[in-house]
Amino acid sequence: MAEHSFHRRRRTLVQIAAGGALAATTPWLSPLARAAGGRALKIGFVSPQTGPLAPFGEADRFIVQQMQAALKDGIEIRGKRFPVSIVVKDSQSNPNRAGEVASDLILKDKVDIMLVSGTPETANPVCDACELNETPCVSTVVPWQPWFFGRKGDPKKGFNFTYHFFWGLEDVIGVYTAMWQSVQTNKSVGALFPNDGDGNAWGDGKVGFPPVLSLKGFALRDPGRFQSMTQDFSAQIAAFRQAGAQIVTGVVIPPDARNFLVQARQQGFRPKVISIGKALLFPGAIEALGDLGDGLSTEVWWSPSHPFKSSLTGQSAQQLAGAYEKATNKQWTQPLGFAHALFEIAVDVLRRTKDIDSNLAVRDALAATRLDTIVGNVAWGTGPVKNVAKTPLAGGQWVKGQKHKFDLVIVNNQFAPAVPVGAPLKLIG
Repeated sequence: MAEHSFHRRRRTLVQIAAGGALAATTPWLSPLARAAGGRALKIGFVSPQTGPLAPFGEADRFIVQQMQAALKDGIEIRGKRFPVSIVVKDSQSNPNRAGEVASDLILKDKVDIMLVSGTPETANPVCDACELNETPCVSTVVPWQPWFFGRKGDPKKGFNFTYHFFWGLEDVIGVYTAMWQSVQTNKSVGALFPNDGDGNAWGDGKVGFPPVLSLKGFALRDPGRFQSMTQDFSAQIAAFRQAGAQIVTGVVIPPDARNFLVQARQQGFRPKVISIGKALLFPGAIEALGDLGDGLSTEVWWSPSHPFKSSLTGQSAQQLAGAYEKATNKQWTQPLGFAHALFEIAVDVLRRTKDIDSNLAVRDALAATRLDTIVGNVAWGTGPVKNVAKTPLAGGQWVKGQKHKFDLVIVNNQFAPAVPVGAPLKLIG
């Protein structure tokens, strides 16, 4: 067992730097920690709070503050109460940085459990560091295939210390095609698949979009991989026009989506359906598009209408979204629910751990998780591979709203029947 399983140090609770990103401060312990006289339980949390993936971390400040309040009296484990310290690190949307801060959390802060969220570029290097150093880790907000196979996972063996909950490519492909089949098009699809973990997985000829679309009668035009932060999408637009594409799909970061959509309109390319992952998830990105945002569609992992509640605070999805909007004056965002669920799982795992000073014991409690969370039930051992638990996925469309500039309306619930449909998918323009 790794040496850090036994030698732990008390650390600070995370403080929020005024006006900036989440940051750890100089060591400080709450009155509870001083009174307890023992070490704090340490939860590490890595996400992209700055850089092009920052929308995935936009709700982190709120969630950490919420968790500090919820855990102010600590956690009781086998009759003994422990104070809780949350140590937050920003991956800066950089895979190398993500791995570095994970190593710091493991080797310097000696966290008891690691949490990580927000695309393969953040989650995978953090999980790799945890696997190497035998540190229990929970990850989310990455389709399970780029998380598992992107880390060279073997389905026969799985991983020892890293566990993941989210949906898979089979779900997003199913949701997108179900949306597309609900409207009249020529079934010609243009693909925007970048050269990154998500793009390579979505465009994979064996497990990605191409084989499924072919089976379902769609013709896919994939011009090939491109680098994120591309400025000129003229080649892709020309290829889509040549193919007569009435549907555009892909998985790109917000700046790339904006460049593509603006240039497509300028060049007279007007598809009937645009369903894009990652970039179209966030209300801020849609608002920035102005009228171009109206009618765009995407996957919906979590929303205020999801019929789940928190095991930690008792809040419904609607209540959590409302609390976020009241506290931040911002529209709810999908990663909010999953960031909250990460801490639900961490607290549940720590409460059930038989020996808090053993990484193996924490790992065993993690592997045995069976928890109803604000994003649905999370239970490892029931998913497609050993270390993956699946959560439901719906389809949604951005439409002009009243309370918000645009509202994300559920238009397909084939893979999430408990989530009510708000309206059918409508063609753009």
